Formats: sequence, structure tokens, C-alpha cells
Amino acid sequence: MMKDNNLVRHLDACETMGNATAICSDKTGTLTTNRMTVVQSYICEKLCKVLPTLADIPQHVGNLVTMGISVNSAYTSNIMPGQNPTDLPIQVGNKTECALLGFVQGLGVKYQSIRDEIPEDRFTRVYTFNSVRKSMGTVIPRPNGGFRLYTKGASEIIMKKCAFIYGHEGTLEKFTRDMQDRLIREVIEPMACDGLRTISVAYRDFVPGKAAINEVHIDGEPNWDDEENIMSNLTCLCVVGIEDPVRPEVPDAIRKCQRAGITVRMVTGDNINTARSIASKCGILRPNDDFLILEGKEFNRRIRDSNGDIQQHLIDKVWPKLRVLARSSPTDKYTLVKGMIDSAVTDNREVVAVTGDGTNDGPALKKADVGFAMGIAGTDVAKEASDIILTDDNFSSIVKAVMWGRNVYDSIAKFLQFQLTVNVVAVIVAFIGACAVQDSPLKAVQMLWVNLIMDTLASLALATEVPTPDLLLRKPYGRTKPLISRTMMKNILGQALYQLVIIFSLLFVGDLILDIESGRGQDLNAGPTQHFTIIFNTFVMMTLFNEINARKIHGQRNVVEGLFTNPIFYTIWIFTMISQVVIIQYGKMAFSTKALSLDQWLWCIFFGIGTLVWGQLITSVPTRKLPKILSWGRGHPEEYTDAMNLGEERFDSIDSDKKPRAGQILWIRGLTRLQTQISVPLRVIRAFRSTLEDLNERRSMHSLHSLRSPRPGMPTGSGVHPLYNLNLLSPNYSSKQQQQQQQQQQQHHQQQQPQHATLPSDISYIDEDPQQQQQQQQRTLQNGSTSTSDTHPSHLPSTHSSVRSGGSGFSDVVHSLQQAKHGQNETRI
Repeated sequence: MMKDNNLVRHLDACETMGNATAICSDKTGTLTTNRMTVVQSYICEKLCKVLPTLADIPQHVGNLVTMGISVNSAYTSNIMPGQNPTDLPIQVGNKTECALLGFVQGLGVKYQSIRDEIPEDRFTRVYTFNSVRKSMGTVIPRPNGGFRLYTKGASEIIMKKCAFIYGHEGTLEKFTRDMQDRLIREVIEPMACDGLRTISVAYRDFVPGKAAINEVHIDGEPNWDDEENIMSNLTCLCVVGIEDPVRPEVPDAIRKCQRAGITVRMVTGDNINTARSIASKCGILRPNDDFLILEGKEFNRRIRDSNGDIQQHLIDKVWPKLRVLARSSPTDKYTLVKGMIDSAVTDNREVVAVTGDGTNDGPALKKADVGFAMGIAGTDVAKEASDIILTDDNFSSIVKAVMWGRNVYDSIAKFLQFQLTVNVVAVIVAFIGACAVQDSPLKAVQMLWVNLIMDTLASLALATEVPTPDLLLRKPYGRTKPLISRTMMKNILGQALYQLVIIFSLLFVGDLILDIESGRGQDLNAGPTQHFTIIFNTFVMMTLFNEINARKIHGQRNVVEGLFTNPIFYTIWIFTMISQVVIIQYGKMAFSTKALSLDQWLWCIFFGIGTLVWGQLITSVPTRKLPKILSWGRGHPEEYTDAMNLGEERFDSIDSDKKPRAGQILWIRGLTRLQTQISVPLRVIRAFRSTLEDLNERRSMHSLHSLRSPRPGMPTGSGVHPLYNLNLLSPNYSSKQQQQQQQQQQQHHQQQQPQHATLPSDISYIDEDPQQQQQQQQRTLQNGSTSTSDTHPSHLPSTHSSVRSGGSGFSDVVHSLQQAKHGQNETRI
């Protein structure tokens, strides 16, 4: 995978990627080349689809544009000449800024000269770019006093903050709402529809003296922390369209993903029209698809209720058709990923892969089933949060990761299919053979050799298959697919049946068919026989040829396809065959074998080749007609989640006729303490591993708010934690035994007490003398006590059991506890 530009940090992510059903990808650098250039510009109400020269722009406007771009860019962003005169310039730093600096150079101005005149230490204030601001600003002192703010950013955002613009011939004009709408409609949207990223450059002057119409008068230094007022009433200088070409290999890679059942979604911070154009070029948006394209604001509006809370059922209405999320923040990406993973819209929950390169992408990368970080443009935080690092920042490398993931899964399945067949045959032959002929046809040393073939050599041969494009022609397995499918079980049982028939035929009538001395009934001290040697050799031959069958696990008929593309497989296979010949012909007493003739060898090989023919017949059997019980490893993810809940443990007698015995009560108390001791530390550890949102969410399993509170999903009628099923743990689990004990207890109490009598509610000790207890009952009855539910003593604990007693039920419990705990003092119920 490293050769395919996938640096795997977590090994389990490789197999998980094979089952991915969705990929949320960035645009810049992943789907595109990330080599940006300015191809269109709008300056002084003049749209240029060919880069203008400085002479085509009014001088004062040209000076403002070149200085605004040169100063208001990170000084680490530079354009370096190529190693050869014919090479393209090397862009260092932020690619968008490099494109703008290239535009300045295209106007014939050296941006480095401007930077030398205004070094960074002269900056008054810098408003760095972030995903919320979507712009960058730099404040520098003016030569005549005061300050000048240069800003650049997303066009539609900067336009809303502009109050002035330079018109024809560089005249200053008011930037009215109608002019803004016209500029967006006639300039920005057409650029975006061409797949260009639009950037606006603007400025504002703060002067101490008389201020012009587009300047602001100040008496002292402004409050630079008041960003909203500082970044208002700007003067628009220009709008440029930056091209970031789609990588040539990306459309084909996305088509492969779609054929493989993987939905690709673009999550970007660019303009919605730009994102739509790039998505169409990549193939994410197909002509006849019913898809949805949203901006971050609209996405948040749709998934939140009237209180502003995110609701899963609202997310479920959006994400299935969503293909492009534009003008999105890292929080929007995290919300989308979390919503897809938690969704129950599909039978199998989505397996989501995410790409990210920024520090703010860390939560989304961590939340995703597989997180991909960019190796070139990615930050250290993003790489640390990821599972796999793309060393070339290329989307096509993700497709290769899918191929490797599916190949890992298939390799495990191939090995299991082969190994289980050998195990079934070897165990049955050894057992029945030993019972029928008083001696196993397969000796101990021969079984060691078979195990060597089955485990070590077969694992090397079957697990070293190179992934092929055919792996992308089927849908993902899903989270609940059984490890051993019905097709595999059909092959296992079918091949085992064939081999058992052949071996037992050779065992019981083989000596007659081959005209050799029978090995049945031989003295244990006798030497090896050709009869049992043929059985051993035939078993190994069938195992070797079945190893070729095991290369296919999806019912393919051509089992030799790609056989010679894996040199490890055929090298091991040939080595095993040669070793078997040596063992049979020269093993003698060491392997309990006797040399075979050529005819006998041909019979063994014939039976071995028969497994290939028999495999074709097995393939003809329709898999769908086989019972589903033949698949192993079935299960639903919900069965393995929330295995340990922390909360109040209760036992409610209203639910059942299974009244608690003394042993059950003691189990409840002991296991409740044990659960608290075990689960609380585990929940604390999980809480610190969870994301910040999970910690703050009260519904989360890892929420710190729920460490000592009842779980909302805890069944109230069971009375027992799912992990600690007391009925299963109790030694007297049999329902018949429970009923018998209950009947005996009821008969015992009916003999001792009146039918209408109930235990008083103020009994607090179970070790009292029976005579004292009976006297206390009689006194209570005289006082008119009729039910234990009328009073509840303060010392009677109710945290872990709420037994509502009436009649003889509660009496049975107390009497059982008396018998179990008689002789121990001061023990409370």
C-alpha cells in the first residue's frame, strides 16, 4: 500500500476501507491538481478573459491592486523559478496566494520589491484567514499618516462589505445593491460556473485629517478588535477567477467508486457554482441522478429544529441525496459524517471515509470510520487524527485503498474456506477410521505435514494475492455480512463430501479396486502399507488441488484465472507437490509411507484433479436456494453496542411469576457492586477518548453527564442489566425447578400463616428468631396492617431493587433470605 501512496497508520483501517459505502472528499488538492492560476479578471468594470497588462488598468487602481495582493498575502507564499527554463514555476506556500502573486507578476510588477518596502514588522494588524471569516486582512500604516486595510476573500462575502467600487477610467462610484446584484449575476456566477474560484480584493483607508467619501476619519488608533466595523464600507478593487484543474485520473477513479457501490460526496468551502462545476467534471454529479447541492447555511437550516438543535431524523432527510456541500465549515463536515454514521436509513449503517488537510478537520477525521489526511498539504494535527495518509494527495489513491481493503477481506475468506475443508475431512477420517479399523488411516506425523500445508504454506499462498480491478465490480459487504457466506459454506461442505467419499471408498474397498494388500486389521507394530499410503497421498493431492479452488470465494467458474500472476502461490504449490513425492517415495518409517508405483500415483493425482471438476458442479448449485443458517458470523451491530449500561438496577415483581429467591437477591447485590466497580472506570476512559461534542451531549454513551445517572435506554421491567442476566447466572435456571420451589414455599407459608396475612413493612432484619417474627406479625395484624406498600422504612434500600410485595410473594422472598442468611447478625434486606 505504501507503493500505492497509502501510508497506513492503523492496520484495521485497511480492512474497514474495503467495506466503505461513502467517501466525503475535499476538492482542492484531492480532486484537483492544486496548481492554481488566475485566468479571468474584472477591474474597473472591464471583464478580461485574457490577463491584462498594467497599461490596461488606471495607474492608481493598478498600484492598489498590486500592493493589496503583495502585502496581504503570507510572506511564506512565493513563486520560485523552475530548475529548467522550460519548467513551470514552483509554487511554495498557499496555492491561492501563489495564483494571485502570479497575477501580479503577469501585470509586470515584482511583488518581492513591494514586500521589501513594507516588511512584516511594519504591519499594524493581521486578520488571518479562517473557515468562518472566509477572508484575510492586513493593516499597514499610510505614508501620510493613518492606516490602510487590505483585504481579500470569497467574492460574495467581500462584496457584502463593500460600499464603493472603481468604475470606468478608475472613477470612484458608490457600490449600490443593484450594482452588487449585477456584478454577481454577470461576473461572479459565470466565473463560478466555469469552475473558477472567485476572489475579491478590497481596501479601506483610516485618515487623521479630512476624509474622502470612501475614507474614515480617526482621531487616534482605531479599535482593531472591532472587526465588524473595521471590515465595513470597503472599496472594491477587483475580482479574479482562479482555475484549479481537475486531476486527469479523478473522473475514472470516481466511476470505479460508483461501480463499486461507493457514493462520493464533495465537501468544500468554495462557491456553490464552482463546486457544482467541478463535481460535474469529476463525475460526482451525473446527468440523470436525483441529487442535492447545498451550502453550509442551508444544510444547517435543514437539519436543525426550531430550538436550533441538530436532529438525526432531519439529517436522514438530507444526506441520502446530498452530493455537494459548498461554503461549508469543518463543523458542517463533522455533522454530516456523524449523521451518516449514526443513521438507520439503510439496513447496514454507512461506512464513511473522509479526507481532510486542515487542523479543524481533526474531529471529522477522528469520527469517520476511515480518515484520510493529505501527506503534502495536510497539517500535523490532521495526520495525527487520520488512519491513512495519502502521500500524493490524490483521490485515485483512495480507490487503491478500497482495492487493498477488499483484498484483505477476501484473503482471509479464502484461507478459511480452504482450512475448514481440510479440518472437516481430517477430523472425520481420523475418528471414523480409528473406530472402524482400530487404527487411523492418517498417522500423527502425516497429520503434522498436512497441518504444515494447511496453515503455514496455504496462508502464504492464499493471502498474497495482488488486488485486481475486479474487486471494484461488486458492492460493499456491509457491516453485518457473515464472515463465511453461503457460497463459501457450499464449497466447504461440497468439497468435504467429495473427499470423504473418495477416502472412505479407498479405505474399505480400495485394496480390491487397486489389487493391493489391505491395511485394515494390520498389527500396530507392522510396517507401513501401500493401502494407507495411497489414502494419505490421495488426501494430500485433493487438498493441493482444492487449494486452487479456494482462490475463488464468490462462485467464479474460472478458478485458474490470475493463477500465474502470483508467483508466491505457484511456487509454494510446486514446492509442496515435490515435497509430497519425496515423502511418499523416501519417507518410509519416518512418515509411515511405502513407495508407490506410477499407476498408483496416477490414481492419486486423478482423484486430486477430480476436486476441480467437482468444484464446477458445486458452482452450478444455486446459492440462493441454500438455507441462510449455513452462513456463519451473522449478527446486527446493535447486538454489540451498549453492552454495558450504568444506572439503577431494579427488580420488579409485577412483571413475572418468577419470584426472586435468596440466591438471586444476593446475586443482584454482588453483581451490582461489581458492575459499578468495572463500568465506571471504563466509562471514564471512554469519555476522555470521545470528542468534545460527545462529552457535552447527554444522550451520548460516553457523556460525562451520564456517569452516575440512569441510562435512558435501560429497560425498566427487566430488573437485571443485559450484561448480567441473573437467570442465566443462577445455578437454578430451570423454570421447572423454580416452579417447584415456589409451590413448596407457598405450601409452607400457608401452613404457618392465615391466608389473609402479609408481612409488616417495618421488618428490617432477616436473622430474627422465627417465634419473634411471628409475634411481630400478629401484633401488626391486630393494629390493622394490611399491606406492606403503605409504609416504607427509611433503612430499607430501594436503589437497586424495588419489590412491590403483596400477599405471599414478598413473604417467600424474606423467608428465603432468612434461610440463606440465618446466623449472620445485622444483615439488612
